[in-house]
Amino acid sequence: MIENMQCLKIKFFRELLENAEKSLNDMFVRTYGMLYMQNSEVFQDLFTELKRYYTGGNVNLEEMLNDFWARLLERMFQLINPQYHFSEDYLECVSKYTDQLKPFGDVPRKLKIQITRAFIAARTFVQGLTVGREVANRVSKVSPTPGCIRALMKMLYCAYCRGLPTVRPCNNYCLNVMKGCLANQADLDTEWNLFIDAMLLVAERLEGPFNIESVMDPIDVKISEAIMNMQENSMQVSAKVFQGCGQPKPAPALRSARSAPENFNTRFRPYNPEERPTTAAGTSLDRLVTDIKEKLKLSKKVWSTLPYTICKDESVTAGTSNEEECWNGHSKARYLPEIMNDGLTNQINNPEVDVDITRPDTFIRQQIMALRVMTNKLKNAYNGNDVNFQDTSDESSGSGSGSGCMDDVCPTEFEFVTTEAPAVDPDRREVDSSAAQRGPSLLSGSLVCVALALQRLCR
Repeated sequence: MIENMQCLKIKFFRELLENAEKSLNDMFVRTYGMLYMQNSEVFQDLFTELKRYYTGGNVNLEEMLNDFWARLLERMFQLINPQYHFSEDYLECVSKYTDQLKPFGDVPRKLKIQITRAFIAARTFVQGLTVGREVANRVSKVSPTPGCIRALMKMLYCAYCRGLPTVRPCNNYCLNVMKGCLANQADLDTEWNLFIDAMLLVAERLEGPFNIESVMDPIDVKISEAIMNMQENSMQVSAKVFQGCGQPKPAPALRSARSAPENFNTRFRPYNPEERPTTAAGTSLDRLVTDIKEKLKLSKKVWSTLPYTICKDESVTAGTSNEEECWNGHSKARYLPEIMNDGLTNQINNPEVDVDITRPDTFIRQQIMALRVMTNKLKNAYNGNDVNFQDTSDESSGSGSGSGCMDDVCPTEFEFVTTEAPAVDPDRREVDSSAAQRGPSLLSGSLVCVALALQRLCR
């Protein structure tokens, strides 16, 4: 279910682009007919590059959009001047006048700003969701230390040896055990919270000025408006180009006898905002982002509160209301030691778990770095600045994304580069006792639950 929802979120953006392309194609076929169909690859290439950018391709949006308008100018210049023959060199000269002459009015400039900001925000936001999910998945695979296993065994089973099989661990006793076991995971919290804050900021952009849906829905009308500007200023544009690039050679007699086709002057149809296409997600971007924002907010401080989440489970501890008749590690009595603060350095005096605070978990530190890198990308996206992604447009394997989708249904969108948790940590010895199974499984099970809960961000 989680994997399917991840695919659904990806499909929202994919189908948004596909619907915009279909809308443009339908409208231009009706408006310009054969003229458009003979030059449709210019527009197809535009959408191909937009899709490639969104899926992590190495595309410079500004250069790509500049190239689109230059190519469109070349094609239109030939259509409005059919009495001349233009060589490739001449057309290249024409394209250089795109910025100077502004043949399409102010549409290219405005559209460039809107598209670059919207696509940067959308792509970075989706990769942020992927990174968050992958960090949670990888952290859930980290095995407990020998000191943690011993503490868990003492907490869960030593009461049986004292003839107290029905007495459950004291809540505060459980907290110290879990804070020692999850000391490294708690150190994720600071960077995780900064990452969530950055995600929420980009989400606000997606709901406001960087809304990719509001940019792509009317793109057909905006491009058609630009074409009309070119038509209306065709004489002035041609005169300036001839002045700068030289007088072109006359076309062969058959071609020069023809004038610009009459249907080229057809005005485009009025845009109806109610004709917005329906995406696979069955909802607008605003509602989709709002839903994800609520889940993001719920995930804040998830790592530092994990011990409290585990220890409030009635199947694990006696609870906070039964502090006198609970297992304190030695007898049926109140647990007296103070509760440790969160994080590795605060476990130096943990009375329940032997924690070497001088040796931070390398793998957890790698995940902290992955979050830090992603947070910086999100901050750039919030400011409308592009960020560098590994080009995965040629990747066919979904092993890096963890989306659980078949390649032909939901291809890998981004490559998340980090290190998998080792099967056996060389610094940690295995415990060969069947009685030692439940302690690690309690901890691992709790971490898996966190991973699953965080994956719901993608739903």
